Amino acid sequence: MIAAPAAAQKFSSLPRAKANAALVFPLTVITKQNLDFGYISVNAAGTVVINPNTSARSVTGGVLAMGGRPQPATFIGVARSASVVNIRIPKQPITLTRVGGTETMQATNFTLQGQDKRVLARMEAFEFNVGATLNVAAGQVEGVYTGQFDVTVQYP
Repeated sequence: MIAAPAAAQKFSSLPRAKANAALVFPLTVITKQNLDFGYISVNAAGTVVINPNTSARSVTGGVLAMGGRPQPATFIGVARSASVVNIRIPKQPITLTRVGGTETMQATNFTLQGQDKRVLARMEAFEFNVGATLNVAAGQVEGVYTGQFDVTVQYP
């Protein structure tokens, strides 16, 4: 019996990669990541705090941290030239509402990483984090809660 040689197989590889870019015009601010309190469980009233300086989450009272990806909100701004920028975060509570329901929680005590007045030496990007405290009631209904808040950057 004569064996036929195995047919040579040709492999062709055309790897592809994506290239992305985001063009941000001077005097612009964009959201890099949203504020996320992560997964929590509640036995009694308490709070969840996201620290904008360390990105750490802490809980008080009957709130238990359950994982997830807790993080402060992060923003990126671009100044046109040497300038001073003033960053304003919420002073009033904002309401987070349960998706598919009417139940709510309040986010309060918004905190800014660093100073609210930044001096920029030249045209450059700057980044800052915003944290807050989530107030969780005893018997809070299970679900995903969402809300929005505004950050203002003034370029004098």
